[in-house]
Amino acid sequence: MLYWALVCLVIAIIAGILGFGGIAGTAAGFAKILFFIFLVLLVVSVLVNIFRGRGPRP
Repeated sequence: MLYWALVCLVIAIIAGILGFGGIAGTAAGFAKILFFIFLVLLVVSVLVNIFRGRGPRP
């Protein structure tokens, strides 16, 4: 998911440079949403692993 957020960010930057403001804004918004979803899933995953009491798998 982080990969897709970075792809959308790159698309937004390229569209912004080329002058496509609407597309750049949409892609940047989409990248921001994906990034925050990634962060929430990361925090949930870390908390689940802490409360389960297991360490990382070898």
